[in-house]
Amino acid sequence: MSVYTIYVGNDEATIKRFSSFLDGTLVTARDHAEAIRSISENCGESPLMILYQKDILKVDAPRIELLKKSFPKAYIVLVFKTIDREELSHYQKAGVNDTSHTDIPKARLLNGIEFVDRNQSLILASLVEKGSLGTYEAPLWKRLFDIIFASLAIVVLLPFVIIIIILIKVESKGPAMYKSKRVGSNYTVFDFYKFRSMYSDADKRLRELLGTNQYCDIEANTEYDFYNANQIPIIEKSNQVLFVSDDEVISEATFMRDKSNKQRNNFVKYENDPRITKVGRFLRKYSIDELPQLINILKGDMSIVGNRPLPLYEAEQLTSDQYIDRFLAPSGLTGLWQVEKRGDSGKLSPEERKQLDIYYANNYNFWMDMKILLKTFTAFVQKENV
Repeated sequence: MSVYTIYVGNDEATIKRFSSFLDGTLVTARDHAEAIRSISENCGESPLMILYQKDILKVDAPRIELLKKSFPKAYIVLVFKTIDREELSHYQKAGVNDTSHTDIPKARLLNGIEFVDRNQSLILASLVEKGSLGTYEAPLWKRLFDIIFASLAIVVLLPFVIIIIILIKVESKGPAMYKSKRVGSNYTVFDFYKFRSMYSDADKRLRELLGTNQYCDIEANTEYDFYNANQIPIIEKSNQVLFVSDDEVISEATFMRDKSNKQRNNFVKYENDPRITKVGRFLRKYSIDELPQLINILKGDMSIVGNRPLPLYEAEQLTSDQYIDRFLAPSGLTGLWQVEKRGDSGKLSPEERKQLDIYYANNYNFWMDMKILLKTFTAFVQKENV
């Protein structure tokens, strides 16, 4: 591995275990001061992963902050045996990027290092070229149109929205709306709103569903993922982790392989998904579940027309120069590829979708937006029942 990986701590059992995973290449340091000296003398320009052994928060926090200040490009992983959820936000603020249990399987640790190897190099390149890449700023005409359109839509649709909220809550317990993290313009992460179309215990129903498919004997992952705290919990089968979004499932192994090979993700979709409510099926068929995103538009997170914001794990695949332009454009409620083949998306490959997003980012204007918007009103019915 080309990643300079250093373990900061004195747990001999964990050090021995991690070192065996890395064939003896793991560097160790008893404390943060020794780690700073070792990294400064030996790391050079290599990508850097710091495995920091959890101790006491009030002691750890300033030390992690110092490590992050000394090495801004470092990927810091907090290694723990036990941890309270309340502590995680404090560790995150201090500079922790990820967490790992001391009993992490070898494959997951190596996948993490592989992640740092690829993405750290991109971070280094982006820091050098940041000035030339530019950032997206909404043109005045687009922002004014978004505010006017979204405001009028909310006023007109308010009685309809109230009925939807009542129907959702009558059929199943839980909030009528939910939010999840999405990546939009300039790789900005924001809270993305939708009407709830699944039962509140969707994760339990998913376990039952997966038990009848190729994924079986699964159990909930005991680690808490503070990056996706508002999404369905990650599900794990022994050493296999499954990433779950609204209606798709992908294994971590497939995700890592496809990201490396730049192939199509092998998502698993289920017909008649038992997680989806009856009201939810109707909302999804006519894309009504998307209406709460009018709030995102008023907040400035999104635009009426643009490239759809992506779940975190999907956006993480598109950080290369080849695809970065799709994020230098507005995030949208509807977009170019959605109206090209909507309801028949199987005929539009993932690569074609990405290229349409890039084309929109480089060529959008008022009249293109109006054309996409008009097409949306005539092509919003999804024919797929998945």
